[in-house]
Amino acid sequence: MGASGGLGSATAQLLSDSGWHVFASDIRQEIFDRYKQTANITPLVMDITNTESIQDAYKQISARTNGLDAVIHLAGILKVGSLAELPVSELEKALEINLLGVYRVNQQCLPLLLQQKGRVIILSSEVARQTAAPFNGIYSISKYALEAYSDALRRELAFLDVKVIKIQPGPFKTDMTRGAEQMFTDAEKDSIHFKKQLSKGVSYLPRVYKNAHDPVHVAKTIRKALESSNPRTAYLLKADASRMLLDFFPVKWADKIIKRVLS
Repeated sequence: MGASGGLGSATAQLLSDSGWHVFASDIRQEIFDRYKQTANITPLVMDITNTESIQDAYKQISARTNGLDAVIHLAGILKVGSLAELPVSELEKALEINLLGVYRVNQQCLPLLLQQKGRVIILSSEVARQTAAPFNGIYSISKYALEAYSDALRRELAFLDVKVIKIQPGPFKTDMTRGAEQMFTDAEKDSIHFKKQLSKGVSYLPRVYKNAHDPVHVAKTIRKALESSNPRTAYLLKADASRMLLDFFPVKWADKIIKRVLS
């Protein structure tokens, strides 16, 4: 899932080059142009918010194979803004894609996973390990929920010999990271109460993207989780040091630091 994005395309290419056959799915039709001449990759259009679309993709996969070694979830969206101001529809959209899409696809693909005693590899985020940051609440909520889902599913599917593995990356050079600056600018324009604080966020983001890492690191970690005989339950990857450090402070101290930095 999400095979047209920066992390998805890096993963599909690396696995293909490593000898794996990849069913690379994305909601965008450009998936066919991207992979039409790539060995070991079968492109599929799939809308993970639409059950019929998932079923159609599953039928196409089932026609080509009797089992899956893994289902890898890389699709996701980011929304910036205040939880006090954003409409509930924005939270619903994030949950629809970042959580419920994973839920739907795993249920649909379970029969093929059971045939191979395969693995479910889920892209979470470093934010799911941290106290939620201001103006990143919608994304954090969706990733917190995804972590709970992943943990529960891991413990359930252990009875069926199917492993569930989380990847928790920090900032990587993707369209999502690149677009965050514009998201903050738009949120600042639309905000009533938090223009000053969102403006501070805009000034910080160019440094985040400049220091972001190459998506190939995520691809290599996914390959490791796929091929290891004893994979970890979670892989924390290239976490942002300043955000990790903040959680070492008592919560009240961290809250004061954030308020001072954004004031």
